[in-house]
Amino acid sequence: MQTTEDLFKEAVDRYQKGESAKTLIPVFKDICDRASKNSPAWTSLAWLYLLDDKPEAAYKAARKAIKLSPEDAQARINLAIAMLDSGKKGVREQVDSASQLIMVSEELRQEAETNFEEGLQRKPDWKSLQRVRDWLFSA
Repeated sequence: MQTTEDLFKEAVDRYQKGESAKTLIPVFKDICDRASKNSPAWTSLAWLYLLDDKPEAAYKAARKAIKLSPEDAQARINLAIAMLDSGKKGVREQVDSASQLIMVSEELRQEAETNFEEGLQRKPDWKSLQRVRDWLFSA
């Protein structure tokens, strides 16, 4: 039997090879069910929900990820995008937090930039993603 860590790595690999968010959501939901304190899995699930136009589900998953790991810049970025997509207030606070996190780490900054580019490849007209990217990198 595979560990949740093995399942997570395999699912991330499948995503990176171009598998759709729709087919991977159940896989990441299963991982989150098995390892409910796995912040990266919740962050990934939130991202997949965003790609699949499910901002309310993304909002819940991103909030869970932040609760488990408040210093996760990508979780905060995901939450900001989900809030924009679902019309919730408080986006600026999440963008400011993400900005502070990526400013202290070049690695986190590069990871965020890569994720923005990848998100736009999968979903080219993603307005809320573009807005959050502009807020973070145009300042």
